[in-house]
Amino acid sequence: MDKVTRVLLLATTTGYQTRAFGDAAERLGVELVFATDRCDMLEDPWQDGALAIRFHDEEQSAAAVVDAARARPIDGLLVVGDRPTVIAARVARELGLPGHPTEAAAIAKHKLRTRERLRAAGVPVPWFFPLSLDAQPSVLSPQPIRFPCVVKPVALSGSRGVMRADDQASLDAAVHRLRALLASPDVRAELRSGAEGIVEGFIPGREYAVEALLHHGALHVLAIFDKPDPLDGPFFEESIYVTPSRADAETQRAIVSAVADAARAIGLHHGPIHAECRVNDGGVYVLEVAARPIGGLCARALRFDRDQSHETHGDLSRPLPNPESPISLEDLLVRHALGESPSHWRRSPQASGVMMIPIPRRGILRGVDGGEAARDVPHVDDVRITAKMDQLLVPLPEGASYLGFIFARAERPADVETALRAAHARLRFAIDPELPVLAVKGPVVATNIGPL
Repeated sequence: MDKVTRVLLLATTTGYQTRAFGDAAERLGVELVFATDRCDMLEDPWQDGALAIRFHDEEQSAAAVVDAARARPIDGLLVVGDRPTVIAARVARELGLPGHPTEAAAIAKHKLRTRERLRAAGVPVPWFFPLSLDAQPSVLSPQPIRFPCVVKPVALSGSRGVMRADDQASLDAAVHRLRALLASPDVRAELRSGAEGIVEGFIPGREYAVEALLHHGALHVLAIFDKPDPLDGPFFEESIYVTPSRADAETQRAIVSAVADAARAIGLHHGPIHAECRVNDGGVYVLEVAARPIGGLCARALRFDRDQSHETHGDLSRPLPNPESPISLEDLLVRHALGESPSHWRRSPQASGVMMIPIPRRGILRGVDGGEAARDVPHVDDVRITAKMDQLLVPLPEGASYLGFIFARAERPADVETALRAAHARLRFAIDPELPVLAVKGPVVATNIGPL
């Protein structure tokens, strides 16, 4: 009997990408094993044989996965979202699988530790200092604070809780707002130590995202995304990603070099990374390097073609199927988890992009119009509304998701951006005001519609 090839995927139960990884595994003839943060009191509610773990208990969760792997051996490891990255690193170490070191994964998901590690390695960073949310905002630092600055939590993703302050009054307001967010029930359940933040200098400039794979320490860039909308605050909601980047070749080389330096400084070694950076006259400032791939449905903006100059299966003990058509990012990540080098693939040459549809205001979603009209815009691939009817929508900085996603492809990046904006302009969202809530202590914060 042929040996079953298995890949373990650590993900939240609400992750958009889990189905895409399941489809990729099926195409490759690979068994996908899930480890999720679902309720362990229910008997396999999704009928997928997943292992129930607790993301906040990293040691016990890793031990449970390793113990389960004795009965169902694991050949590769993948992770979706920031929360299970340290668990994934622990499991990889215990099972002898390639992956990011545990300490590096822990640093990558903690903004203050990332800043400290980058500064120690000589990588450009803004001024910063830790923020104890138990202190009064007026006595945050023994040194005078320079404005503008940015207040953010150390361990939330997707720009959640990130706020710009231009003076002492707005700084005080931002700290109070962050304190309320981190005291909310959903955040306290997510974070082991929630009352931590960071204050840092605001970095002006254009923002970019880098999707890449580290293969035994070597950086392979999959895409550089432009973020054409200015992200200057007061909040920092991302919206449009377009690739290939329209930055000049010198700027792109500087971005890749800075991300490589930052990943090396953090200690990341093998697996997907998603980096964010800002570029101005002072150079490239890496904001973060996450030890996981791009989140949500954004991966659908990427497709990859085979690089015919490389031998595809020379580094695999078991050859994987050779697809005729372009493959998805999830296909590529499953292949990489099983040992295939990313140098065998290159991003498809057509320009592509995604708009993460922002939430315009807080309220209850009652309806969406214009979906078909948006899909009819030239170059638009698809429009996916992921928010649910009658869902409480909460915008940033308290919110944790988007209304949905718009995808487009064209020959030129400018045409992709135009198509995304035109499709968004055709959508209409009916959002009713939220009814007053009486006798409730603290803010009312929506549960996640999905990860960013």
